Amino acid sequence: MKVLFLSVPTGHGHHQTAKAVLEYFQGNENVECRFLDVLDNTSPVLADSMQQGYLLSTKVTPRMFGRFYNLADRRNTEKDSGVGKLLNTVLHKKLLAYLRQYDPDIIVATHVFAAIALTYLRNKYPIRAKVLTIVTDYTIHPYWEEVEADYYITASELLNFQATKKGLSLEKVKPFGIPVHPRFSQKVPQKEAREQLGLEDKFTVLLMMGSMGYGHNTLSTVRSLDRMDEDFQLVTVCGNNKKLKARIDAMIKHKNIVNYGFTDEVSLLMDAADCIITKPGGLSTSEALAKKLPIILLDPIPGQEDRNKEFMLNNGLALYLSPTFPATEAIYQLMHFDYKMNLLKQNMEHIAKPDAVSALGEFMLELAGEGNQS
Repeated sequence: MKVLFLSVPTGHGHHQTAKAVLEYFQGNENVECRFLDVLDNTSPVLADSMQQGYLLSTKVTPRMFGRFYNLADRRNTEKDSGVGKLLNTVLHKKLLAYLRQYDPDIIVATHVFAAIALTYLRNKYPIRAKVLTIVTDYTIHPYWEEVEADYYITASELLNFQATKKGLSLEKVKPFGIPVHPRFSQKVPQKEAREQLGLEDKFTVLLMMGSMGYGHNTLSTVRSLDRMDEDFQLVTVCGNNKKLKARIDAMIKHKNIVNYGFTDEVSLLMDAADCIITKPGGLSTSEALAKKLPIILLDPIPGQEDRNKEFMLNNGLALYLSPTFPATEAIYQLMHFDYKMNLLKQNMEHIAKPDAVSALGEFMLELAGEGNQS
């Protein structure tokens, strides 16, 4: 089976989702996988512009980003936004040449723009590969109505109603969950995880703001938690936000605060923690759900992360911080009232998809087998 993963450089999650499935097939001699950043390999200038634009819009003008997202979402089931034509113009020749040269059995698109570009190509040229798309948030994004795929992988069956509103056939919707790295489906005992990380064996709060370090309330949250009377330790992950890491390092601290920049130890950190404070990214929340780690949300990027937040709150999977419900109150409640912690974990049992990557992997193998038989 030859598999091609297609993604676009907006955020960290789309690439990581593809790489999680790629990792699942590692060591399988019957499966060959390739990963292609559609824009980076066909139009580096556009790739850089899109990535910088995404960072600018989510860090500097997040409200504007949210307004554009909401406007796009209200388009409902319009089929021609012009996005497809633009992508087709830019990507047409190089992407088609790559597909013909590699000739995959299955193509997996982890970003809606990659899926739209592929849709335009399939409508003009014979492409024998089965096309799967992965929706990497707890909502069906704008523009998915312009995608024609063989199957749509979604985060939960609870999104089926949204999928039908977008015009997707439920026969093609597979709610396997958002694929996360296989290590998140395993759990190291909490005490052992703390020993491996050099942490004290006490109540542990993990504060993680994603690979790009977004989160304007992070520093004030750390300071307020550090002043609490309760006995706990705090582990912070600042991602690529070097300025934030430096400011936390420079703090005069009352508690044990272990401060990371970018780290590959997220799975082990989650095993060591009693709860996580994070922004509601699709991948990070899926990882926490897979670990059954109680979630406290803050600083959603307007748009898809607002929708993720709504999904988490409406299904009893997370608490949400606000000026009238600060991090100090959330941590106080989780430390002193076991039923609150247990309610979150019980709800996670119904929603979490820790085996999403293996479910998708097995489904892909079945599809390839059907193709070989025909």
